[in-house]
Amino acid sequence: MTRTAINTALALTLGTSLAALVAGPSLAADAARSVTTSAAPAAAWEAVGDFCAIATWHPAVAKCELSEHDGTMRRTLSLEGGGTIVEDLVGRDDDAMEYTYKIIESPLPVANYESTIVVTADGNGSRIDWTGSFDPSGASEDEAVKVIDGIYEAGLTGIVTAAEK
Repeated sequence: MTRTAINTALALTLGTSLAALVAGPSLAADAARSVTTSAAPAAAWEAVGDFCAIATWHPAVAKCELSEHDGTMRRTLSLEGGGTIVEDLVGRDDDAMEYTYKIIESPLPVANYESTIVVTADGNGSRIDWTGSFDPSGASEDEAVKVIDGIYEAGLTGIVTAAEK
């Protein structure tokens, strides 16, 4: 093999290896929970649709404060027992009864977290779906998913209670 052929082969091998390292495995994890309720979709959306209503239906949230940051609606959640989560509203569609938000700062074991809450008609009641994607941070993927699933389950129970009042 000539020196040029060896250098070309070496460059191709290094390039392929570097591309694999840069791309790396996907770290994204997903969480999803759903619940149905006898409440009409409008009642469920009324319970959950206000971006700061989370303080009325999620048992882990003691207080929610709205603000604006660079033209984006932001909520700061004070948690029961201490801790704060800061989230930005990414999108909202009242007609479709959904909103999407992302976490800016939090003590949760996640990074690059983005989540959507959607209310849809389901028979005589409604269905509420809460989905999210994130990168585990400071915990294994299983541990991070377990934490987010627990947040969703507690929140959905609170939404149903608020919607059925």
